[in-house]
Amino acid sequence: MDSCDDKLNRELYKALMKGDEQEVIQLCLSIPEGPSRIMTIHMDTVLHMATFSKQADLVLKLLENLPKTHLNKLTRQNDAGNTILHEAATSNSTTNAAREMLNKAPELLSLRNLLGETPIFRAARYGKQRVFEFLADEVDKVCAKMTEEQRIDAFFRRTDGTTILHISVLAEHFVLAGSIATRYPYLINLPDDDGMTALQLLSCNPLAFQSGCQHGFLKKLISSCIEQTPVSSNGARIFISVVATSKRNVSQVVSRKGDNTKGGDDQGVEVCKPVSFVSDFVKSCWRSPMLEAARKEKATFESAAKLAGLLIPYDTSWKNTNPREDRGKPKTHRYGSRASLTEKGLGRDGSQTLTLGKEEKENHQEWSQESNKSFTEKGGEEEGDEPLEDYTTPIIKTGETPLFLATMSGIREIVEQILDVHPQAIEHINNKGRNILHVAIKYRQLEMFDLVVSNEMLARRLITKTDKWGNSLLHMTGKKSSGYLAEKIQSPALQLQKELLLFERVKEVSRTYFIKHLNEQKQTPEELFAATYYELHNSATDWLKRTSENCTIVAVLIATVAFAAAYTIPGGPNPTTGLPLLLSQPFFVIFTLTDVISLTFSLTSVVTFLSILTSSFRVQDFKNSLPQKLMLGFTFLILSVSMMMVAFAATIVLMIHNKERWTKIVLYSIAFLPVTLFAISYSPLYLSLLEACKYPFKLILKACPRCNCIPFQPRMNNKLLEDESRKGDSSSIKPHKSHSNRNPV
Repeated sequence: MDSCDDKLNRELYKALMKGDEQEVIQLCLSIPEGPSRIMTIHMDTVLHMATFSKQADLVLKLLENLPKTHLNKLTRQNDAGNTILHEAATSNSTTNAAREMLNKAPELLSLRNLLGETPIFRAARYGKQRVFEFLADEVDKVCAKMTEEQRIDAFFRRTDGTTILHISVLAEHFVLAGSIATRYPYLINLPDDDGMTALQLLSCNPLAFQSGCQHGFLKKLISSCIEQTPVSSNGARIFISVVATSKRNVSQVVSRKGDNTKGGDDQGVEVCKPVSFVSDFVKSCWRSPMLEAARKEKATFESAAKLAGLLIPYDTSWKNTNPREDRGKPKTHRYGSRASLTEKGLGRDGSQTLTLGKEEKENHQEWSQESNKSFTEKGGEEEGDEPLEDYTTPIIKTGETPLFLATMSGIREIVEQILDVHPQAIEHINNKGRNILHVAIKYRQLEMFDLVVSNEMLARRLITKTDKWGNSLLHMTGKKSSGYLAEKIQSPALQLQKELLLFERVKEVSRTYFIKHLNEQKQTPEELFAATYYELHNSATDWLKRTSENCTIVAVLIATVAFAAAYTIPGGPNPTTGLPLLLSQPFFVIFTLTDVISLTFSLTSVVTFLSILTSSFRVQDFKNSLPQKLMLGFTFLILSVSMMMVAFAATIVLMIHNKERWTKIVLYSIAFLPVTLFAISYSPLYLSLLEACKYPFKLILKACPRCNCIPFQPRMNNKLLEDESRKGDSSSIKPHKSHSNRNPV
């Protein structure tokens, strides 16, 4: 009996894989259970498999042939708990089949699988717009008399607390998520089990936004050629995409919603319809996967931004804020603490003296040594180095606000929209006592930092704040997130320079007394910075030494070749006069000049690289001095290579003109190949150096005199902040001399 069942199941399985509808129907008619027969090891019925394989016509025929006595078997679930309606919800092509399933077994609409997912939840998970809208209409009919909470528990939320809006955002079905938020606005602020709302989840996905993606030159060029403008406001996905090509027709394609297409399983993917016969012919013969991917990516960016604009007005998480701290008296010394004075029974008037016993002194010294050792070994402070935090307040349980999450992720679109809709949200303080500037600096989002600081009034309200551990904005330059990775930085030296420039940028907008301000761990910003980047400083030093040594060897070799070439002139000398035979040729002058210039530049680069090798490699040297020397050495080295290339070219031309043998020409060309490869391989590093050395040019531009008739608005500097300080809390500021010797960064 078992062998017969296995044979029948095997035949059914093969017929379904082949798509042979007639054979499947005939086999089902030959068995009592019909299409409700279990045929796989995972308890799938014939209807399960036919629906899963998107054979909509076959499913409809099987349902028509199903006896009424077997209608109760339509609710069978496989070992994952999925019914046939769960399978139909994963494809738009089975929408009609889903309608017929509900006609025969209405209870399928509310059945859940092992994850607690209803069919409408599964449609949202797979991003199937058309089948979701059908199921939503059916749910609305059933839930007409239910409250919002009852609807959520019955259909829209699964066991782990995830709603259909959460899952559509996580699966990056942003168009469907927008439809869900519009249809069921009470789902927008619902948190999942992790305390995350849909907007918070969206703020954690930088790759869904233009500002969060780092594209190369080619992708940026392709993206700039694609223009997508919404031409309908009724929720349908209609975009006009214009791709301009030089000296050719502008091809206009229309992206339409997939509701009117047969099958409709291309939902969320643009269907391009050319508007002319020529473009239709071209598109049928030629397609560009790169262009299609760029168009699809840009559509994702736009839909994500629209979804954010729809969710942000409902966000009120920024109202749950901690009180702000403004330290009117900065701590610039390491003597005592208010807490210790209170414990000892000492008042603020200092009437009693504080003396430490021998045991207390030893404990204090041991704590200081262990603290310094841990910072030296770990290379700075991590999240776990701070005191244990209190996770009892409501804002802690729900995580960071969407504004802070978007700032961490570098999503400028969300930050700008939140500040436009809720401008007062910029003053939100998280559970660590940090504002948006602290977060932007810690996560190295300089663009977000500049966005806030550009507003003078906002900057004055935020720059003086410290967190719960007394860390100012300058201290945050010495902190970084645990998952921080340098983006497209090709060397430790350039990475360290980037951090130093960030320190200088924050220092420009900070008040002067915060430079020596001590946090709760008795560290100034400069000390914390040096401790955090101790290992990076060592790596940058080793890398710079190796690079300089290697480039010195190459420069010496080029100088040797250029010097030898001056005495082995092409064509040889005249035996009688000793003058070059090709002296009257124009290319001989080019050869002479380029050879001399190549020798000069190569020797200059040698001197430059030697000056790097003899440097003291202090931390502050990596900000300007060492990168500028490295760029200068590379410049002279590349110029010497280029001049040598010109000299070789001139030599080859002279040899051809002098009718020399082609073997010599081939040898010269092969000999020049390594030089070309050297220039190509080092060009990315040289471009990075050019990018990193913009800061000195900005300083030079600041120092240049300007005409008074030209309006100029410089960045907010220390002078402005010092004036505000004098107007405000200058009476409470009492600077003290520092006890320890510190080297400035």
